Amino acid sequence: MEDNRLVSTKHDSPCNHRDKSISDLSCIKARTTSTTISGMASSYATFSIVTPTVSGNADNIRGFARVPFSRRRVTPSPSARRRTLVVVKASTKNAMEYRKLGDSDLNISEITFGTMTFGEQNTEKESHEMLSYAIEQGINCIDTAEAYPVPMKKETQGNTDRYISSWLKSQQRDKVVLATKVSGYSERSTYLRDSGEVLRVNAANIKESVEKSLKRLGTDYVDLLQIHWPDRYVPLFGDFYYDTSKWRPSVPFAEQLRAFQDLIDEGKVRYIGVSNETSYGVMEFVNAAKLEGLPKIVSIQNGYSLLVRCRFEVDLVEVCHPKNCNVGLLAYSPLGGGSLSGKYLVPDPETTKNARLNLFPGYMERYKGSLAKEATIQYIEVGKKHGLTPVELALGFVRDRPFVTSTIIGATSVEQLKEDIDAFLMTERPFSQEVMADIEAVFRRFKDPSFV
Repeated sequence: MEDNRLVSTKHDSPCNHRDKSISDLSCIKARTTSTTISGMASSYATFSIVTPTVSGNADNIRGFARVPFSRRRVTPSPSARRRTLVVVKASTKNAMEYRKLGDSDLNISEITFGTMTFGEQNTEKESHEMLSYAIEQGINCIDTAEAYPVPMKKETQGNTDRYISSWLKSQQRDKVVLATKVSGYSERSTYLRDSGEVLRVNAANIKESVEKSLKRLGTDYVDLLQIHWPDRYVPLFGDFYYDTSKWRPSVPFAEQLRAFQDLIDEGKVRYIGVSNETSYGVMEFVNAAKLEGLPKIVSIQNGYSLLVRCRFEVDLVEVCHPKNCNVGLLAYSPLGGGSLSGKYLVPDPETTKNARLNLFPGYMERYKGSLAKEATIQYIEVGKKHGLTPVELALGFVRDRPFVTSTIIGATSVEQLKEDIDAFLMTERPFSQEVMADIEAVFRRFKDPSFV
């Protein structure tokens, strides 16, 4: 989900943790239509547009009816903390789109609801309200992790799953695509395992993680199990370059896949994926599966936004292409930790004191850099020019990328969640060539400013 932080640099966090691989988490611790994006050669994802019905048939996928809608001017409030600019306009809701995840049989909504604030920033009641609202609007994919909530700590670990579990009792389990994550290498989060030893992505750790997750979630299976971050060293979250001195021996890819195979055979896991991965890792997993007849990864959950593009666009787009490895991108942190909403540009700090980047000092510090702020200001100006709010521009951009299967959005209130969903369903789809040209002009100037 949005910013599952594992690695930091001296720029990312004031903490000097020995295990920097988790500092961002704990230091803050049915008709089918093909579509193409304007200016793009082809569409990488299969889009299924489901037209809502007014009948009460439970077999129908939920969605929005096409009704007139007017956005109202919104002022910051404690319950809706992050929005500073709203353009008054009228539009109609489009139908939620559903896309096949990689080469799995999972047909997931273009929006995935991320839950990492449940149990830290959100109460159980608030969590249930947001989950129900998300489902009512057509979202069918819920993302969680054994490490949640964030900030990652022993005292609250698992609360997110428990809140989902109590809500899930009132739902049809087979209508919800439930995705979770097993933690990667960590010397700090040893409390996640009964042994108290360093976390590794081996058979024992994977099995224990899944068994505990299923118990907390109150379900017999998860639809998608992802490796939250790799067992081996990789540069993440502010580290832009590979530091050869940090290489360490890691659990072989085939060994990890064999552990997943056992869980799939037991019916406890349907499909597997990775998160915070590199091109090398994706290729190794895919090749190991092919050579040894093991389960293939179907998804990759990586950060992607107007501020973080290069890491995926340079070569992961090619690797994950349907004609190559066919791995679907679940894009997290599409608002750059909320920074792209413009809320951190408000001169009065009192209005954003409870916003995530201010509430947890050191968390996603890279988004507070001067270049990231300057780029955000420029993107906001692009939005103003085209009659789009900052949230609409940021989420619409990610939504329209042909290699994105689903965008993971998080929220701490129903108001925030509504604005995010509306940004998907009530703006021009896809953005015009003029909007994209202005976005690219800013990108050419700043590239990925959060890594500078």
